[in-house]
Amino acid sequence: MKILITGGLGFIGINAALHFCEKNEVHILDNMSRKGNIENNKQIENKNITLHVKDIRNFYDVERLIKDLKPDVILHLAGQVAVTFSVTNPREDFEINSVGTFNILESLRLHSKDTILLFSSTNKVYGEYETELSEDELRYKYDNLVGVSEKMTMDFHSPYGCSKGSADQYVRDYNRIYGLKTVVLRQSCIYGENQFGIEDQGWVAWFTIASHLKKKFYIYGNGKQVRDILYIKDLIDLYELVIKNIDTCSGEVYNVGGGPNNTLSLLELINFLELKFNDHLNFEYSNWRPGDQMIYVSDISKIKNHIGWEPKISINEGLNRLSNWVSTNEYVKKIFG
Repeated sequence: MKILITGGLGFIGINAALHFCEKNEVHILDNMSRKGNIENNKQIENKNITLHVKDIRNFYDVERLIKDLKPDVILHLAGQVAVTFSVTNPREDFEINSVGTFNILESLRLHSKDTILLFSSTNKVYGEYETELSEDELRYKYDNLVGVSEKMTMDFHSPYGCSKGSADQYVRDYNRIYGLKTVVLRQSCIYGENQFGIEDQGWVAWFTIASHLKKKFYIYGNGKQVRDILYIKDLIDLYELVIKNIDTCSGEVYNVGGGPNNTLSLLELINFLELKFNDHLNFEYSNWRPGDQMIYVSDISKIKNHIGWEPKISINEGLNRLSNWVSTNEYVKKIFG
């Protein structure tokens, strides 16, 4: 297959590129604006991967690339990913997430209608949904809910939620109206190797990096916030399975995460890291951030029922792999030290 990965030098993108290039022709579209992009670029040298330094906000560049390539698959992973950035820069957030996605859809509609498009959406499209919660010393818990299903009412909170939510719905509707082979994946917290996480995004990796380098970091809120986390290899396996089962998945929306069996609070991660690095971590508490859900856990039963996918890598195994990567990667200290 010929696969185009937007945001291919980011965390998810580089892992996907390195996986798919073993048997496929892979192209990456990336504007190289994020931390770690330059370092990740070094990993694709001498691989069956072609880099196109372009920006998804530029319709002409996107249209020309898709018209020329006519890829079999697009993994649309490029985006502005931080809620806090969207609050201070809502126009740029909108242009990247909403307009950028629209540019890809229009290019496909005009020039490559048979291309499979997998869109990396977010759990933030559900906003601060109301449900009864309880709490203990380390975490919040649902009282009457196992996880959030795709039937939950969408309620965009924060400019980020709005920009990703509108893109989410455009991707879905271009299947219904124009017959494009699109799949929306509302991803929860993805973590793993090659993740140069920062304070605004990639909290599992950021806490791990800060702990290793003995850097100060902040917990916004009380630290009892819970997410279901998904190890990167499980996500890449899902991408491959969706592509193989596109006749089943085309036009569908799926919640994708670790699910109820792979949940973690901020305080629980801190406990793990203190044991891992045998040290007390240097952190402080700060105010809650806008749009930060007290708890979000994905109900992943729909995608399991449709194509048989479920996570295989446990939280303990995944966190150990991430910690070992942080401890041995030559670029971590260079970037964050």
